[in-house]
Amino acid sequence: METPEERELAAKRARLAELQAQLAQRELDLQTLRAQLHAFESRYLQLVASRIAELDRLRAQLAEARARADPDNAFLREEARRAWEQAQASARAARREPEEAALPRRFPPSEELKRLYREVARRLHPDLATNEAQRARRTRLMAEANYAFEVGDVARLQALLEEWELSPEAVEGEGIGAELVRVIRQIAQIERRLAAIERDMAELEATPLCRLFREAEAAEREGHDLLVELAAEMDAEIAATRQALAREFGGLGYEQPTWEFS
Repeated sequence: METPEERELAAKRARLAELQAQLAQRELDLQTLRAQLHAFESRYLQLVASRIAELDRLRAQLAEARARADPDNAFLREEARRAWEQAQASARAARREPEEAALPRRFPPSEELKRLYREVARRLHPDLATNEAQRARRTRLMAEANYAFEVGDVARLQALLEEWELSPEAVEGEGIGAELVRVIRQIAQIERRLAAIERDMAELEATPLCRLFREAEAAEREGHDLLVELAAEMDAEIAATRQALAREFGGLGYEQPTWEFS
């Protein structure tokens, strides 16, 4: 017959298993979103940001040319100054590199990749550690797992699992009392981590990049490529601005402001 301690330990272990599965899934969700945003940002910089920079540069050229044509007009002079400020800011934004330049153009994780990552997170997560030495090792291994997931390295995730299964930390300790304490602490650690993940997810979802990414997802479901469409709109505006420069000033323009606007 089971003792009360054994029944309590069994119940806590069942709860721990549920939370481990939940944690693994939410870690997967978080890493997937981060990787998707990195890949989306790279494509955005390539397709849209570079065109915005070109359009703003042409608009600044046009604004300066108009100000030069009417040098006593303070309003045109101020418009030109602001246009160059915007052009320089857009150029800096277009030159910015995403954090993971080596990520693929899109991020479609395979079912096997997701399955392995969930298993790695379930077994190796730092919040399952019972001492600082364990936490440090688990943290290192999870960092490797996160990178392997982002670059789609199934073999590395499998190797991490095998490495863990052969380690002493994978063996449970002895004694019901000590084990119960360990399990209770693990439950508390996982609950804290789950709360942190929800905060991280909410922060990511609130970013302008993620909002644009969600719009692109919705457009893709309807058969549209939002970034390609935005790029086409930019191309049309670039062409119109070039025509305005040519029409009004014979195409004269400057790569940088040539006036002191202050």
